[in-house]
Amino acid sequence: MSLARTRSIALVGVAGHLVEVEADLSQGVPGLSLIGLPDTALSEARDRVRASVVNSGARWPNRRMTINLSPASLPKRGSGFDLALALCVLAADDQLDPAAVAALVVLGELGLDGRVRGVRGVLPAVLAAVEAGAERVVVPAVNAAEAALVPGARVLGVTSLAEALRVLRGEQPVPDIEEPTTGPEAVAALDLADVAGQLDARYAVEIAAAGGHHLLMYGPPGVGKTMLAERLPGILPPLTAKESLAVTAVHSVAGALAQGSPLLTRAPLLAPHHTATIASIVGGGSGVPRPGAASLAHHGVLLLDEAPEFASGVLDALRQPLESGSITLSRAHGSVRYPAQFQLVLAANPCPCGLASTSDQCRCPPQQQRRYVGRLSGPLLDRIDLAVGVGQPSRVDLANGPTGESSAVVGARVALARQRASGRWRDTPWSCNAQVPGPELRGPTWRLPAADIDPAHEAFGRGRISARGVDRVLRLAWTLADLAGKDRPGRAEVLTALHLRTSAQLPGLAA
Repeated sequence: MSLARTRSIALVGVAGHLVEVEADLSQGVPGLSLIGLPDTALSEARDRVRASVVNSGARWPNRRMTINLSPASLPKRGSGFDLALALCVLAADDQLDPAAVAALVVLGELGLDGRVRGVRGVLPAVLAAVEAGAERVVVPAVNAAEAALVPGARVLGVTSLAEALRVLRGEQPVPDIEEPTTGPEAVAALDLADVAGQLDARYAVEIAAAGGHHLLMYGPPGVGKTMLAERLPGILPPLTAKESLAVTAVHSVAGALAQGSPLLTRAPLLAPHHTATIASIVGGGSGVPRPGAASLAHHGVLLLDEAPEFASGVLDALRQPLESGSITLSRAHGSVRYPAQFQLVLAANPCPCGLASTSDQCRCPPQQQRRYVGRLSGPLLDRIDLAVGVGQPSRVDLANGPTGESSAVVGARVALARQRASGRWRDTPWSCNAQVPGPELRGPTWRLPAADIDPAHEAFGRGRISARGVDRVLRLAWTLADLAGKDRPGRAEVLTALHLRTSAQLPGLAA
C-alpha cells in the first residue's frame, strides 16, 4: 500500500484542532514534499524525520513522497508533528500496519538519533483529541503523565521512534505510565500567621479571597503588603477538576509544567518584576503569541508589587482582561485567545520614598507624589473592588510577634463563603461574586431594597463612585454577607462595602 493516514493536533492558543496526516508514495524522483500550510519549523521536519528513521534501524523509502496536512487552511506550527510524519511514511511503505496507525493521534518531536523529545501543549492537545472521538494517543514519554490527566485517553508514552515501532508491531508491551501527581504546593509554606498585626489588611485579603475581588494595598515600605499578597493564594479553595485542567493547559502551552507532577490543583501566584514588558504580562512573541503572566495566573492571583513602578502601558493593558476574563492577541496570520480570569493584587507605596503617610519624614514634593501615584490610571483603579491602607505595625504587635489567625482558619471561612456563593450562582455561568455582572445584581431576583442600596446611590450622585463602582459595591456587599452567613446583604454590608471601595487616599482612585 502506498497511502497511509494518521492524526495529530494543531494548537491555536489553548484550543486544539484535529489534523489528518496523509502520506502518499509514488514513482518519480525520490524526495519528500510537505504541503498543508506548514511553518518553517515544520518544513524542516523533512530532514529530521529522514535522519531519525534511518538511525532507528528502519528503511527510508527511496520514492517520491507527498505528505499532506489537512485541513490545509489551518496553520500548522512547531515540531510536534515529527513523530506523526515518520509513522505515516513507514505505514505507507508497509513497514507498519496502516490500520493501526490510522487509529492513533500522534504528538512528538524527533531527534536525529531517533529520540522522541517532549513538546508543549500536550494536555490541551489530548483534550482536543478525546473530544474529537480519538482515544489512543502516542506522546513523548516525558509528557505521558501530563497526557494521562485527560479522562478517557489511552496513552502510549515512547522515548524513541524505535520503541514506538516495536510497540505498534506488537514486539514490545505498552510501557507503563507513572501515576500523575499534583504540582508543587509552594503556597502551603506561606501562612497568614506570619504577619504581625495588620488586622484591617488581613480582613481585606480575606474578603478578596471569599469573593474573588481585585485588591489594592498601599502604605510605606516594610509594613507587610507583599507578605499579605503572597499569602492570598494559600487561603483560596483548591481548584475544581475543571479549573485544574484549564490552568494546567495554559501552563502546558507555555512550557511551565514540572515533569512528573504536571497537575496544578492550587491557585497559581504570578508576581512579575516591575520591569516586565507588555508581551510578558499579556502575552506575545513572534509567530504564535505565547501566554503571558496574566494567562498563567488564570484562576489564581496576579501580584504587581511596587505597582506604580510598572510602565503605564503595561498596567493599562490589563484593563480589558479584568473585564472580559480573557486576552485576544491578534497577529497578521490570525488571532489567539488565552483565558485570563485572575485576581489582581496591587501593592503600592504612597510616593517614591514611601513615607508620604509620615509627613514629617517624606522627602517628596506634593507634585512628585501626585505624579508617582498618577501612574495608576483612573480607569485601572476603577476596576479595583477594594482598597486598604497598610500602616506601620505597633510596637506591641512587633513585641508579641505573629498572633493572628493561620491560613487554615481563614481559608475555612473563605471556603464556606465560596460555597454559599457557588450555591447561589450554580445555574449561571458565574462561580463567585466578583464575576456577576451588575445588571444581574440589580435585576428582580437579586435586587436589594432601595433603603439598603441608598448609600451607594448617594455616593454615585456625589461623584464619589462611578456607575461601575456601584456594581462593585454590590458585589462586595454580597461577599460580606456570605462571610457573615447571611442569605442577603443589608444596609450594614452596603455601607461597609462602600467604605472598602472609597477609603483609599491615593490621588486619582476612581471612585
